[in-house]
Amino acid sequence: MIRNTDKYLLLFILMIVLSLELNAESLMHFLSTPIRQLPTANRQPPTVNRQPFQDTLPILRPDTLASGVIIIPPTQGRLFIVGNIDIQGNKVTKSFTITRELPFKTGDTLTLQQLSIYFAQAREHLINTRLFNDVTISLKEFRGYIADVNIEVKERWYIFPLPYVRPVDRNFTAWAQQGYSLSRFDYGIKYSQYNFTGRNDNLRIWLIAGYSREIEMAYDRPNTGKNLIHGFGGGFLLSGLQEINVITTNNQQVFVSRDSIQSAGKYLQTQASFSLRYYYRPAIRTKHFFRLSFNQLKIDSTVLVLNPNYFLNHKLSLVYPEFFYSVNYNNIDYVPYPTQGFLFETSILQRGISADMHMTQLIARSTEAFSFAPKMYFVTQNFGVLRIPFKQSFYNQSLLGYGDYYMRGLEKYVVDGVGMLLGRNTVMRELVHFDIPFLRQTSHDHIPFRIYAKTYVDLGYVFNRYNNQNSLQNTMLYTYGAGFDIVTFYDFVFRIEYSVNQLGEKGLFFHIRNDF
Repeated sequence: MIRNTDKYLLLFILMIVLSLELNAESLMHFLSTPIRQLPTANRQPPTVNRQPFQDTLPILRPDTLASGVIIIPPTQGRLFIVGNIDIQGNKVTKSFTITRELPFKTGDTLTLQQLSIYFAQAREHLINTRLFNDVTISLKEFRGYIADVNIEVKERWYIFPLPYVRPVDRNFTAWAQQGYSLSRFDYGIKYSQYNFTGRNDNLRIWLIAGYSREIEMAYDRPNTGKNLIHGFGGGFLLSGLQEINVITTNNQQVFVSRDSIQSAGKYLQTQASFSLRYYYRPAIRTKHFFRLSFNQLKIDSTVLVLNPNYFLNHKLSLVYPEFFYSVNYNNIDYVPYPTQGFLFETSILQRGISADMHMTQLIARSTEAFSFAPKMYFVTQNFGVLRIPFKQSFYNQSLLGYGDYYMRGLEKYVVDGVGMLLGRNTVMRELVHFDIPFLRQTSHDHIPFRIYAKTYVDLGYVFNRYNNQNSLQNTMLYTYGAGFDIVTFYDFVFRIEYSVNQLGEKGLFFHIRNDF
């Protein structure tokens, strides 16, 4: 006889497999389709109809149209040569940073329908750089068989010398469990200068005090070299924590403060880290990222009294290298809130090489979004995580409930483990889309708002062989609910959700996402 939990697990695995098969078909089509070189410019009317970048063109379905309608494929029709590409509004951003994101260039021969398709793709690419509030791409004029293009951008504010005030807890629900204590805040100065030299490079300097202490400096320049396909970065981090999560009990974090332990030192945990980064972007949608870092972690001796497994082998101090590599294929219309497209990313992390710190982590994640009716969208996000060997310290077991690994309706819980499957499935309906006038005659002349209603079902499973004292480990997890999302500029997303989890608990939850 199959138990109910086994039925849920079989159903979830079947959903994951079907989703991965669908995503794999899209990815294999991308990888197997040859990229054809675009012809060079000439002043004569072109006579050869070459088809550049066919993998980006939509598939025509004439069988769905009324009889008698004649379809002209995008690759058929009169060809035009892309002439001058004029860019306006880029007071900081270098022009070559913008043209790097275009799927066409001066000298390409394209039909007008191909150009319109590429205009839409180019706008998505430029918006996803997060450099601009708005982008408009249009035909400027024809000069015989030459078509000039106009690009108008509205740049964001790039300098943010902001006072930093933020609760240290994972979300509002976790903060509420701590009684909304104002002492659980970090505060300080967060200086971020995006697009530092106009090359989409970023400078970050953080000076944080309050609940924790942190000094961080980093610089990243992902586009450099003649073809802008290479990049580099680096930085360092020094931090000290006066309170840390020492163990998980009843599926919830248990915190210990330095002030509650008479023999404790100034900090319960300190960290020093130095990292070097390398970027490689051979195509518009495909990115590779490498990071090499050297780390030192120290904990107070009282931490091991409370949790002997916080570090392996009862260590109080660890020094270890860390290597990370990821490859990302991005064909999503808007990364912070996708409604159309496909994204796939896989990564490997090697943390440490000694018996005291040794973890190999493999991650795969995908996002697929599409419209199935006017203003209605379906979005599925899937994650898979594996950490080996299975016997890991408490420090290396944070999984569900941290960062992007969350289930709506389980906000007050965390699930530690070394393996995870997670699927989030959402149906959305756009209710209203409007603009509010803001700073006239500037690049911030209006604030756009989009409001969506949604319903969702989340499924998850976290595997933990050696430290499985909590009930949400090694069992099928599911939640469902409905809510509203408010999306506006600077990638700001405010979520209001009423969720139900498998424990029968119900509640209203609020979330804010903003990368600044």
